[in-house]
Formats: sequence, structure tokens, C-alpha cells
Amino acid sequence: MAKIKKGDLVQVITGATQERGGDRGKQGKVLEVIGSRVVVEGVNYITKHTRVGQTQRGTKTGGIETFEAPIHVSNVAIVDPETKKPTRVGFRVEEQVKDGVKKTVRVRVAKGSGTDIPDPKGK
Repeated sequence: MAKIKKGDLVQVITGATQERGGDRGKQGKVLEVIGSRVVVEGVNYITKHTRVGQTQRGTKTGGIETFEAPIHVSNVAIVDPETKKPTRVGFRVEEQVKDGVKKTVRVRVAKGSGTDIPDPKGK
């Protein structure tokens, strides 16, 4: 089970401060997880120049596009739902009985406050 999932609220914990034009301290939702990197909403914006072209309808495509670039997982931390501060993630193993079948489930737990971190998909 991954510690950071799509839909989690995370905070950037490394890099340049916001006064110096960086992203440290910014919070945002995880839009995508790509291996050991995550794309966070509103963080690590880059500009990319793409060749200008035309579609069949005649509208122009390309130019300068701005979008979020991936950031390494070690540079972000999950935000504790209780204290609203970055925290480490631990796991607790629980047994659930559903329709007479026992099932072991790993639940993510915030190390700071000990509260459960809800699953972003709502399972």
C-alpha cells in the first residue's frame, strides 16, 4: 500500500521558500502518481513551448503552455487531517468481517496525532 495516493492533501516540505519564488509550504491535492513522483495541484508550475499548428477547423494549437510538473515523493508530506500540518504516515492492521469472511486491512495512520488518514477514494 502506498503512503501517498491520488486525491491526498499534501504539503511541499523542501525547496526554496515562497518569498524566494519556491513552493515550500504550499498545500495541494495529488493529481497523479507516477512511480516515485507525484503531480500536485498548484505546485511546481513550468512553461513548455510547443510548436504552433492548426487543426482542421482552423484553430491554432500550441504556443506557451503552463502546467504542473512532477515532484519527488520525498519532497512532500501528507497533511494531518486533525492538525492541518505535514506528518509522516504509518500503518495499522485491522481485521474486518464482511459476510462471514475475515479480511485483514491496512489503515493509514498519521504519526503525529494518531488519527486515521481517510482513503481518498472513499473505500
